[in-house]
Amino acid sequence: MKVDLSDPYIRALRAPDIGRIEISDAKRRGLRLRLYAASLLFPKGKAVWMYEKRVKGGKKRKHTLGTWPELSLASARAEALEIEVEAAKGIDRVSVAQENRLEAEAALASLSTVQQVIDTYDRLHLSALRTGMERKRAIEKALSRHLGKSIAKLTRKDIQEAIDAKAMEGYKVYANRIRSMLLALTNWAWQRGYIETPIGAGIPKATSETARERVLSISETQQIWQATYSMGVLWGPFLRLMLLTGQRRAEIAKLRWVQVDFEKRRLIKAGSETKNGKPHITHLSPPAMSEIQMMEPNGSEYIFTTNGKTPISGFSRMKRSFDRLLGNDFEHWRLHDIRTAMATALAESGEPETVVDRILNHSASGSAPSAVARVYNQAQQLPQRAQALDRWAELVTGECSKIVYVGDYSA
Repeated sequence: MKVDLSDPYIRALRAPDIGRIEISDAKRRGLRLRLYAASLLFPKGKAVWMYEKRVKGGKKRKHTLGTWPELSLASARAEALEIEVEAAKGIDRVSVAQENRLEAEAALASLSTVQQVIDTYDRLHLSALRTGMERKRAIEKALSRHLGKSIAKLTRKDIQEAIDAKAMEGYKVYANRIRSMLLALTNWAWQRGYIETPIGAGIPKATSETARERVLSISETQQIWQATYSMGVLWGPFLRLMLLTGQRRAEIAKLRWVQVDFEKRRLIKAGSETKNGKPHITHLSPPAMSEIQMMEPNGSEYIFTTNGKTPISGFSRMKRSFDRLLGNDFEHWRLHDIRTAMATALAESGEPETVVDRILNHSASGSAPSAVARVYNQAQQLPQRAQALDRWAELVTGECSKIVYVGDYSA
Protein backbone atom coordinates (compact mmCIF):
# COMPACT_ATOMS: atom_id res chain seq x y z
CA MET A 1 0.00 0.00 0.00
CA LYS A 2 1.03 3.62 -0.54
CA VAL A 3 1.04 6.07 2.38
CA ASP A 4 2.29 9.60 3.00
CA LEU A 5 4.71 8.34 5.62
CA SER A 6 5.38 10.21 8.86
CA ASP A 7 7.38 9.45 11.98
CA PRO A 8 4.28 8.89 14.18
CA TYR A 9 2.79 6.57 11.56
CA ILE A 10 5.96 4.48 11.39
CA ARG A 11 6.26 4.26 15.19
CA ALA A 12 2.68 2.94 15.36
CA LEU A 13 3.37 0.13 12.88
CA ARG A 14 3.53 -3.46 14.14
CA ALA A 15 5.52 -6.26 12.51
CA PRO A 16 3.48 -8.99 10.76
CA ASP A 17 3.06 -12.39 12.42
CA ILE A 18 4.79 -14.11 9.50
CA GLY A 19 6.67 -13.06 6.39
CA ARG A 20 6.88 -9.38 5.57
CA ILE A 21 4.84 -6.37 4.43
CA GLU A 22 5.84 -3.32 2.40
CA ILE A 23 4.56 0.25 2.64
CA SER A 24 5.35 2.65 -0.21
CA ASP A 25 6.00 6.32 0.44
CA ALA A 26 3.56 8.56 -1.43
CA LYS A 27 5.94 11.53 -1.21
CA ARG A 28 9.09 9.88 -2.60
CA ARG A 29 8.15 7.48 -5.40
CA GLY A 30 10.06 4.22 -5.28
CA LEU A 31 10.83 4.47 -1.57
CA ARG A 32 9.40 1.63 0.55
CA LEU A 33 9.56 0.55 4.18
CA ARG A 34 9.77 -3.24 4.43
CA LEU A 35 8.64 -4.78 7.75
CA TYR A 36 9.73 -8.31 8.65
CA ALA A 37 8.16 -10.64 11.21
CA ALA A 38 9.87 -11.16 14.56
CA SER A 39 12.87 -13.54 14.67
CA LEU A 40 15.54 -14.64 17.13
CA LEU A 41 17.81 -11.81 16.01
CA PHE A 42 15.00 -9.24 15.90
CA PRO A 43 12.39 -10.11 18.56
CA LYS A 44 10.35 -7.00 17.71
CA GLY A 45 10.66 -7.40 13.97
CA LYS A 46 12.83 -5.46 11.56
CA ALA A 47 12.15 -2.43 9.35
CA VAL A 48 14.32 -1.80 6.27
CA TRP A 49 14.28 1.10 3.81
CA MET A 50 14.29 0.07 0.14
CA TYR A 51 14.48 2.30 -2.93
CA GLU A 52 13.97 1.25 -6.55
CA LYS A 53 14.81 3.44 -9.54
CA ARG A 54 15.59 2.90 -13.22
CA VAL A 55 18.94 4.25 -14.42
CA LYS A 56 18.70 6.43 -17.53
CA GLY A 57 19.38 4.14 -20.49
CA GLY A 58 19.93 1.19 -18.19
CA LYS A 59 18.38 -1.24 -15.72
CA LYS A 60 15.98 -0.72 -12.85
CA ARG A 61 18.01 -1.06 -9.67
CA LYS A 62 17.02 -1.91 -6.11
CA HIS A 63 18.92 -0.26 -3.25
CA THR A 64 18.91 -1.20 0.42
CA LEU A 65 19.33 2.11 2.25
CA GLY A 66 19.40 0.95 5.87
CA THR A 67 17.22 0.02 8.83
CA TRP A 68 14.74 2.18 10.69
CA PRO A 69 15.03 3.89 13.18
CA GLU A 70 18.84 4.04 12.64
CA LEU A 71 18.03 5.65 9.27
CA SER A 72 15.20 8.13 9.79
CA LEU A 73 12.40 8.88 7.34
CA ALA A 74 13.95 12.22 6.44
CA SER A 75 17.37 10.64 5.82
CA ALA A 76 15.85 7.84 3.73
CA ARG A 77 14.00 10.36 1.54
CA ALA A 78 17.18 12.44 1.16
CA GLU A 79 19.25 9.44 0.08
CA ALA A 80 16.52 8.30 -2.30
CA LEU A 81 16.53 11.75 -3.89
CA GLU A 82 20.32 11.58 -4.27
CA ILE A 83 20.06 8.23 -6.06
CA GLU A 84 17.26 9.60 -8.26
CA VAL A 85 19.45 12.53 -9.37
CA GLU A 86 22.35 10.16 -10.15
CA ALA A 87 20.09 7.78 -12.08
CA ALA A 88 18.78 10.65 -14.19
CA LYS A 89 22.40 11.33 -15.22
CA GLY A 90 22.92 7.65 -16.13
CA ILE A 91 25.00 6.87 -13.04
CA ASP A 92 24.42 3.29 -11.86
CA ARG A 93 25.44 2.92 -8.20
CA VAL A 94 25.26 -0.88 -8.35
CA SER A 95 27.60 -1.10 -11.34
CA VAL A 96 30.01 1.40 -9.79
CA ALA A 97 30.10 -0.61 -6.55
CA GLN A 98 30.72 -3.83 -8.49
CA GLU A 99 33.55 -2.24 -10.48
CA ASN A 100 35.16 -0.91 -7.32
CA ARG A 101 34.92 -4.32 -5.69
CA LEU A 102 36.49 -6.06 -8.70
CA GLU A 103 39.31 -3.51 -8.82
CA ALA A 104 39.98 -4.05 -5.12
CA GLU A 105 39.99 -7.83 -5.60
CA ALA A 106 42.33 -7.56 -8.58
CA ALA A 107 44.73 -5.36 -6.59
CA LEU A 108 44.66 -7.86 -3.74
CA ALA A 109 45.05 -10.77 -6.16
CA SER A 110 48.31 -9.40 -7.55
CA LEU A 111 49.75 -9.74 -4.04
CA SER A 112 48.46 -13.31 -3.51
CA THR A 113 50.77 -16.28 -3.92
CA VAL A 114 49.80 -19.45 -5.74
CA GLN A 115 49.52 -21.24 -2.37
CA GLN A 116 47.23 -18.54 -0.95
CA VAL A 117 44.93 -18.79 -3.96
CA ILE A 118 44.86 -22.59 -3.66
CA ASP A 119 43.95 -22.23 0.02
CA THR A 120 41.13 -19.81 -0.85
CA TYR A 121 39.96 -22.14 -3.64
CA ASP A 122 39.90 -24.95 -1.10
CA ARG A 123 37.85 -22.99 1.45
CA LEU A 124 35.30 -21.75 -1.09
CA HIS A 125 35.04 -24.79 -3.36
CA LEU A 126 37.12 -27.91 -2.75
CA SER A 127 36.14 -28.29 0.91
CA ALA A 128 32.55 -28.90 -0.19
CA LEU A 129 33.58 -31.90 -2.34
CA ARG A 130 34.02 -35.44 -1.05
CA THR A 131 37.38 -35.68 -2.81
CA GLY A 132 38.37 -32.08 -2.05
CA MET A 133 41.30 -32.98 0.22
CA GLU A 134 42.83 -35.29 -2.40
CA ARG A 135 42.37 -32.68 -5.15
CA LYS A 136 44.06 -29.99 -3.09
CA ARG A 137 47.05 -32.25 -2.43
CA ALA A 138 47.29 -33.16 -6.13
CA ILE A 139 47.18 -29.49 -7.20
CA GLU A 140 49.83 -28.50 -4.65
CA LYS A 141 52.08 -31.34 -5.76
CA ALA A 142 51.66 -30.47 -9.45
CA LEU A 143 52.48 -26.78 -8.79
CA SER A 144 55.04 -27.38 -6.03
CA ARG A 145 57.72 -25.32 -7.84
CA HIS A 146 55.44 -22.28 -8.03
CA LEU A 147 53.62 -22.18 -4.68
CA GLY A 148 55.60 -19.18 -3.38
CA LYS A 149 55.33 -16.98 -6.47
CA SER A 150 52.60 -14.43 -7.17
CA ILE A 151 49.55 -15.98 -8.82
CA ALA A 152 49.73 -13.16 -11.38
CA LYS A 153 53.07 -14.59 -12.58
CA LEU A 154 51.76 -18.13 -13.09
CA THR A 155 51.87 -18.89 -16.83
CA ARG A 156 50.33 -21.26 -19.32
CA LYS A 157 53.78 -22.86 -19.68
CA ASP A 158 53.83 -23.63 -15.95
CA ILE A 159 50.51 -25.47 -16.25
CA GLN A 160 51.63 -27.38 -19.35
CA GLU A 161 54.91 -28.42 -17.70
CA ALA A 162 53.06 -29.79 -14.66
CA ILE A 163 50.86 -31.94 -16.93
CA ASP A 164 53.79 -33.09 -19.06
CA ALA A 165 55.81 -34.05 -15.97
CA LYS A 166 53.13 -36.49 -14.86
CA ALA A 167 52.74 -37.87 -18.38
CA MET A 168 56.49 -38.47 -18.67
CA GLU A 169 56.36 -40.52 -15.49
CA GLY A 170 54.17 -42.93 -17.43
CA TYR A 171 50.86 -41.83 -15.91
CA LYS A 172 49.24 -40.30 -18.98
CA VAL A 173 45.66 -40.93 -17.91
CA TYR A 174 46.34 -39.41 -14.51
CA ALA A 175 48.02 -36.49 -16.31
CA ASN A 176 44.60 -35.85 -17.84
CA ARG A 177 43.14 -35.69 -14.34
CA ILE A 178 45.85 -33.22 -13.29
CA ARG A 179 45.00 -31.13 -16.36
CA SER A 180 41.32 -31.03 -15.39
CA MET A 181 42.14 -29.98 -11.82
CA LEU A 182 44.57 -27.24 -12.90
CA LEU A 183 42.19 -25.91 -15.55
CA ALA A 184 39.40 -25.74 -12.98
CA LEU A 185 41.69 -23.85 -10.57
CA THR A 186 42.97 -21.34 -13.13
CA ASN A 187 39.51 -20.70 -14.57
CA TRP A 188 38.22 -20.07 -11.02
CA ALA A 189 41.17 -17.71 -10.38
CA TRP A 190 40.50 -15.83 -13.65
CA GLN A 191 36.80 -15.38 -12.89
CA ARG A 192 37.73 -13.78 -9.57
CA GLY A 193 40.41 -11.49 -10.96
CA TYR A 194 43.46 -13.26 -9.54
CA ILE A 195 44.84 -13.65 -13.07
CA GLU A 196 44.06 -11.55 -16.15
CA THR A 197 43.44 -14.42 -18.58
CA PRO A 198 42.28 -18.06 -18.29
CA ILE A 199 45.81 -19.41 -18.78
CA GLY A 200 44.69 -23.04 -18.85
CA ALA A 201 42.15 -22.67 -21.66
CA GLY A 202 42.95 -24.78 -24.72
CA ILE A 203 45.69 -26.91 -23.13
CA PRO A 204 45.31 -30.35 -24.77
CA LYS A 205 44.90 -33.65 -22.95
CA ALA A 206 48.02 -35.67 -22.29
CA THR A 207 46.46 -38.67 -24.03
CA SER A 208 43.18 -39.75 -25.56
CA GLU A 209 41.23 -42.17 -23.40
CA THR A 210 39.18 -45.18 -24.38
CA ALA A 211 36.88 -47.34 -22.32
CA ARG A 212 38.93 -49.84 -20.30
CA GLU A 213 38.40 -53.51 -21.22
CA ARG A 214 40.80 -55.20 -18.79
CA VAL A 215 39.02 -57.90 -16.78
CA LEU A 216 41.00 -59.83 -14.21
CA SER A 217 40.43 -63.57 -14.43
CA ILE A 218 39.69 -65.63 -11.34
CA SER A 219 43.20 -67.09 -11.43
CA GLU A 220 44.70 -63.58 -11.67
CA THR A 221 42.50 -62.43 -8.80
CA GLN A 222 43.66 -65.37 -6.70
CA GLN A 223 47.26 -64.56 -7.61
CA ILE A 224 46.73 -60.99 -6.38
CA TRP A 225 45.14 -62.37 -3.22
CA GLN A 226 48.16 -64.54 -2.44
CA ALA A 227 50.59 -61.69 -3.14
CA THR A 228 48.88 -59.41 -0.62
CA TYR A 229 50.34 -61.53 2.20
CA SER A 230 53.76 -60.11 1.27
CA MET A 231 52.52 -56.50 1.56
CA GLY A 232 52.80 -56.14 5.32
CA VAL A 233 50.33 -55.64 8.15
CA LEU A 234 48.78 -52.44 6.75
CA TRP A 235 48.64 -52.65 2.97
CA GLY A 236 48.00 -56.40 2.99
CA PRO A 237 44.69 -56.21 4.90
CA PHE A 238 43.71 -53.07 2.95
CA LEU A 239 44.15 -54.85 -0.39
CA ARG A 240 42.40 -57.99 0.81
CA LEU A 241 39.40 -55.99 2.07
CA MET A 242 39.21 -54.27 -1.33
CA LEU A 243 39.28 -57.66 -3.02
CA LEU A 244 36.62 -59.18 -0.78
CA THR A 245 34.15 -56.26 -0.80
CA GLY A 246 34.65 -54.78 -4.28
CA GLN A 247 34.34 -51.27 -2.85
CA ARG A 248 36.15 -48.22 -4.18
CA ARG A 249 39.75 -47.62 -3.12
CA ALA A 250 39.03 -44.32 -1.34
CA GLU A 251 36.01 -45.75 0.49
CA ILE A 252 38.10 -48.56 1.97
CA ALA A 253 41.09 -46.30 2.66
CA LYS A 254 38.90 -43.86 4.63
CA LEU A 255 37.04 -46.60 6.47
CA ARG A 256 36.40 -45.72 10.12
CA TRP A 257 35.68 -48.00 13.05
CA VAL A 258 32.26 -46.43 13.62
CA GLN A 259 31.26 -47.57 10.11
CA VAL A 260 31.68 -51.25 11.02
CA ASP A 261 28.68 -53.08 12.49
CA PHE A 262 30.40 -56.08 14.06
CA GLU A 263 27.15 -57.65 15.21
CA LYS A 264 25.50 -57.66 11.78
CA ARG A 265 28.81 -58.03 9.90
CA ARG A 266 28.48 -55.07 7.58
CA LEU A 267 29.99 -51.71 6.62
CA ILE A 268 27.60 -48.77 6.79
CA LYS A 269 28.44 -45.54 4.97
CA ALA A 270 26.36 -42.38 4.77
CA GLY A 271 25.74 -40.70 1.42
CA SER A 272 28.28 -37.99 2.25
CA GLU A 273 30.96 -40.70 2.44
CA THR A 274 30.40 -42.37 -0.95
CA LYS A 275 31.29 -41.30 -4.49
CA ASN A 276 27.73 -41.18 -5.82
CA GLY A 277 26.28 -39.56 -2.69
CA LYS A 278 24.08 -42.55 -1.84
CA PRO A 279 24.19 -44.32 1.55
CA HIS A 280 25.57 -47.83 1.24
CA ILE A 281 25.67 -51.10 3.19
CA THR A 282 28.33 -53.70 2.43
CA HIS A 283 28.09 -57.25 3.79
CA LEU A 284 31.29 -58.63 5.31
CA SER A 285 32.00 -62.22 4.37
CA PRO A 286 33.83 -64.31 7.01
CA PRO A 287 37.29 -63.59 5.47
CA ALA A 288 36.48 -59.85 5.22
CA MET A 289 35.35 -59.79 8.82
CA SER A 290 38.58 -61.48 9.86
CA GLU A 291 40.69 -58.82 8.09
CA ILE A 292 39.01 -56.03 10.06
CA GLN A 293 39.19 -57.91 13.36
CA MET A 294 42.95 -58.35 12.92
CA MET A 295 43.49 -54.56 12.78
CA GLU A 296 44.31 -52.67 15.97
CA PRO A 297 42.38 -49.43 16.69
CA ASN A 298 45.33 -47.78 18.51
CA GLY A 299 43.14 -44.83 19.42
CA SER A 300 42.52 -43.76 15.81
CA GLU A 301 39.12 -43.36 14.19
CA TYR A 302 40.54 -44.81 10.95
CA ILE A 303 41.09 -48.52 10.40
CA PHE A 304 43.88 -48.00 7.86
CA THR A 305 46.28 -45.25 8.97
CA THR A 306 49.99 -44.69 9.44
CA ASN A 307 49.86 -41.70 11.79
CA GLY A 308 46.57 -42.24 13.59
CA LYS A 309 45.19 -38.92 12.34
CA THR A 310 44.56 -39.39 8.61
CA PRO A 311 43.74 -42.31 6.30
CA ILE A 312 46.51 -44.11 4.43
CA SER A 313 47.91 -42.52 1.27
CA GLY A 314 50.75 -43.21 -1.17
CA PHE A 315 48.79 -45.58 -3.40
CA SER A 316 51.06 -45.12 -6.44
CA ARG A 317 54.16 -46.12 -4.48
CA MET A 318 52.32 -49.07 -2.95
CA LYS A 319 51.08 -50.22 -6.36
CA ARG A 320 54.59 -50.14 -7.83
CA SER A 321 55.86 -52.34 -4.98
CA PHE A 322 52.92 -54.69 -5.38
CA ASP A 323 53.47 -55.00 -9.14
CA ARG A 324 57.08 -56.01 -8.52
CA LEU A 325 55.79 -58.84 -6.33
CA LEU A 326 53.45 -60.02 -9.08
CA GLY A 327 56.30 -60.05 -11.64
CA ASN A 328 56.74 -58.76 -15.18
CA ASP A 329 54.58 -61.52 -16.67
CA PHE A 330 51.47 -60.21 -14.92
CA GLU A 331 49.51 -58.04 -17.39
CA HIS A 332 49.15 -54.37 -16.42
CA TRP A 333 46.17 -53.79 -14.14
CA ARG A 334 44.68 -51.12 -11.86
CA LEU A 335 43.11 -51.36 -8.43
CA HIS A 336 39.79 -50.35 -9.97
CA ASP A 337 39.91 -53.53 -12.10
CA ILE A 338 39.02 -55.46 -8.94
CA ARG A 339 35.47 -54.06 -9.14
CA THR A 340 35.18 -55.12 -12.79
CA ALA A 341 36.47 -58.58 -11.95
CA MET A 342 33.90 -59.00 -9.19
CA ALA A 343 31.02 -57.72 -11.31
CA THR A 344 31.97 -59.98 -14.21
CA ALA A 345 32.48 -63.11 -12.10
CA LEU A 346 29.22 -62.67 -10.18
CA ALA A 347 27.23 -61.96 -13.35
CA GLU A 348 28.70 -65.04 -15.04
CA SER A 349 27.76 -67.13 -11.99
CA GLY A 350 24.12 -66.08 -12.42
CA GLU A 351 23.77 -63.17 -9.99
CA PRO A 352 21.17 -60.62 -11.18
CA GLU A 353 22.53 -57.32 -12.43
CA THR A 354 20.52 -55.41 -9.82
CA VAL A 355 22.26 -57.34 -7.02
CA VAL A 356 25.72 -56.74 -8.47
CA ASP A 357 25.05 -53.04 -9.01
CA ARG A 358 23.82 -52.60 -5.46
CA ILE A 359 26.98 -54.28 -4.15
CA LEU A 360 29.07 -51.82 -6.16
CA ASN A 361 26.75 -48.92 -5.20
CA HIS A 362 25.94 -47.63 -8.65
CA SER A 363 22.96 -47.75 -11.02
CA ALA A 364 22.67 -50.45 -13.64
CA SER A 365 24.03 -49.32 -16.99
CA GLY A 366 22.45 -51.99 -19.14
CA SER A 367 19.01 -51.81 -17.62
CA ALA A 368 18.63 -48.34 -16.13
CA PRO A 369 15.39 -48.11 -14.15
CA SER A 370 12.62 -45.77 -15.10
CA ALA A 371 12.03 -42.55 -13.16
CA VAL A 372 9.08 -44.20 -11.40
CA ALA A 373 11.15 -47.26 -10.49
CA ARG A 374 13.94 -45.12 -9.07
CA VAL A 375 11.44 -43.49 -6.71
CA TYR A 376 9.37 -46.49 -5.65
CA ASN A 377 11.72 -49.48 -5.94
CA GLN A 378 13.88 -48.96 -2.86
CA ALA A 379 14.46 -52.67 -2.13
CA GLN A 380 18.13 -53.06 -1.20
CA GLN A 381 18.28 -56.86 -1.66
CA LEU A 382 20.62 -57.18 1.32
CA PRO A 383 20.27 -60.97 1.77
CA GLN A 384 21.00 -61.55 -1.92
CA ARG A 385 23.98 -59.21 -1.76
CA ALA A 386 25.33 -61.03 1.31
CA GLN A 387 25.05 -64.39 -0.43
CA ALA A 388 26.81 -63.01 -3.54
CA LEU A 389 29.68 -61.53 -1.52
CA ASP A 390 30.16 -64.80 0.39
CA ARG A 391 30.31 -66.61 -2.93
CA TRP A 392 32.82 -64.07 -4.25
CA ALA A 393 34.99 -64.57 -1.14
CA GLU A 394 35.10 -68.30 -1.89
CA LEU A 395 36.21 -67.60 -5.47
CA VAL A 396 38.93 -65.16 -4.36
CA THR A 397 40.35 -67.22 -1.50
CA GLY A 398 39.78 -70.60 -3.08
CA GLU A 399 38.25 -71.77 0.19
CA CYS A 400 34.69 -72.79 0.94
CA SER A 401 33.16 -71.48 4.13
CA LYS A 402 29.86 -72.08 5.84
CA ILE A 403 27.68 -69.07 5.14
CA VAL A 404 26.12 -67.74 8.33
CA TYR A 405 23.93 -64.61 8.21
CA VAL A 406 24.01 -62.50 11.34
CA GLY A 407 21.40 -59.91 12.25
CA ASP A 408 18.41 -58.40 10.47
CA TYR A 409 19.10 -57.46 6.84
CA SER A 410 16.15 -55.10 6.57
CA ALA A 411 17.18 -51.52 5.87
